[in-house]
Amino acid sequence: MATTTTTADLKPEKPSPANSAPTKSSPTKSENPPLNALKILPGILLLAAIGYAGKFLERFVNTYAKAHHWTFPNIEYVLWAILIGLVISNTVGVAKIFQAGVDTYEFWLKLGIVLLGARFVLADVLKLGGISLALVVVEITVSLALMTLLGRAFNLKPKLTSLLAIGSAVCGVSAIIAAKGAIDADDEDSSFAIAAILALGALALFTFPAIAHGLHMNDVSYGLWAGLGVDNTAEATAAGALYSDAAGKVAVLAKTARNAMIGFVVLAYALYWASRGQADAVTNKAAFLWKKFPKFVLGFLLMSLLVGFHFFSKPQVASLGNLSKWAFLLTFAGVGLRTNIREMFKQGVRPFVVGALGEILIACLTLGLVLAANRIWGL
Repeated sequence: MATTTTTADLKPEKPSPANSAPTKSSPTKSENPPLNALKILPGILLLAAIGYAGKFLERFVNTYAKAHHWTFPNIEYVLWAILIGLVISNTVGVAKIFQAGVDTYEFWLKLGIVLLGARFVLADVLKLGGISLALVVVEITVSLALMTLLGRAFNLKPKLTSLLAIGSAVCGVSAIIAAKGAIDADDEDSSFAIAAILALGALALFTFPAIAHGLHMNDVSYGLWAGLGVDNTAEATAAGALYSDAAGKVAVLAKTARNAMIGFVVLAYALYWASRGQADAVTNKAAFLWKKFPKFVLGFLLMSLLVGFHFFSKPQVASLGNLSKWAFLLTFAGVGLRTNIREMFKQGVRPFVVGALGEILIACLTLGLVLAANRIWGL
């Protein structure tokens, strides 16, 4: 369950108006919901416009190439939407009037995942979930160990190393944000960790599909690899969809299984740092786990369960599936708009080096695991 965040999000000492404490002259969200709805509308319209532009470019370029007999790669709307957002973010920038609405892209991601449950029957979830869960446990264990060893080898600060390990093992930025308060990490440490994870997630969008095409991976195998090897949920979803619609579905399922472990991993680190007197003690472990658990995972499973029991008609299931695609389209546009490449690389070099080495090793390991699973179980 991860999100894409620009450097602006990494400066809590300068909160945005939406997050700052309300004053007497500034009504809170609950006091004036129509005004808040109007504030997010321009940004949502921008996300929709970029998403639709991505769909249009996909059709236009493919049609034009065929009409002129060009040999041109099929660039999915997912990549077009991300690229358009990247161009805007890294040239003219995103105007303040759009910021609040663009920030809603994480909501569209979660909504898309819940609606995507309509395209799975529960039997499919359970079948792939068993294999995915076993691989998730291996991936999390190895990722934590690798990032910890690399962080120590490069003399990173211990809590920065912990944040990088948690982010790479579970669900990227969301895991880092969840862990920051739990282990009482510095703002600078979380900024470095988030910047490293974001930069590497952006690279995965281009490298993962290319490698998979070179290896002629099937949709299920690739989707499982993307769900295991890409940290942020948005990027994992996009990386899967770039390969095929079927691969995108599997990537979401595998990533959802991985996201479900966030509470346990963050709890373990919170207990560790509390035992060293460098974090607040966890008094209620059950409440802690529920607070950190990504609730959209339950929505995804509930939707799959309802479809499995034929709660929806076939036309309704098809409509829900189409709605999930549109929700993801807004998400992919937001991924590009929220990624400022120049600002990310201002954060420092060593976290990127550690992150890059760790991610390469994790990607190779998960690829080997998926290929082995495909040979044994025939994914």
